[in-house]
Amino acid sequence: MFTGLIREISKVESFINGKLKINSKHKAKIGDSIAVNGVCLTVIETHNSGFTVEVASETQSIVPKSKFIGQVHIEPAMQLNDRFEGHIVQGHIDCIGEVERIEKLSSGVNFYIKVPKEKIKYIIPKGSITVDGISLTVNDVYSSSFRLTIIPHTLEETLIKNYKVGTKVNIETDMFARYIEHLLANRSKKNISWDEIDSINMSY
Repeated sequence: MFTGLIREISKVESFINGKLKINSKHKAKIGDSIAVNGVCLTVIETHNSGFTVEVASETQSIVPKSKFIGQVHIEPAMQLNDRFEGHIVQGHIDCIGEVERIEKLSSGVNFYIKVPKEKIKYIIPKGSITVDGISLTVNDVYSSSFRLTIIPHTLEETLIKNYKVGTKVNIETDMFARYIEHLLANRSKKNISWDEIDSINMSY
């Protein structure tokens, strides 16, 4: 599990045959789970300048290669004794979004991100979303896109400052929205009550 709070910006050294070698200050161990631009990957090798993770073929079929080139966001999996901030992030990419409009403000920047229409039901106004591994708050939701307002601090500390119109981004929607939608879709078949839905929701 992750929180969507970026630990560092690291640099990809190579990406060959599904093996992603990353130069990082983080001292990883073999078997560790690390989110790379929001994708949960497993460490298979360590070296003096960082570590190597393996990218499964299914992940490669979903996530653009551009998300594993150059600089990347890094977040190690949350430990039991860690302080919890951000929101619950699984590291499972739901879809690829695309920056369609950017508006500069006096105290931040608006980013409008387009997603497949079938995913918009999982994106909630004032709810949480993960973009390239970053926990962010949704301001507005439209028929096939949503708006984020990024404050100067977040721009400075993440790769969002490099986004342009057309930039592809990894999207993980809110886990609870997906679970509740799945429960409701099967409610008539399984006769699930609202009390049961509340109980499941509160267990996370």
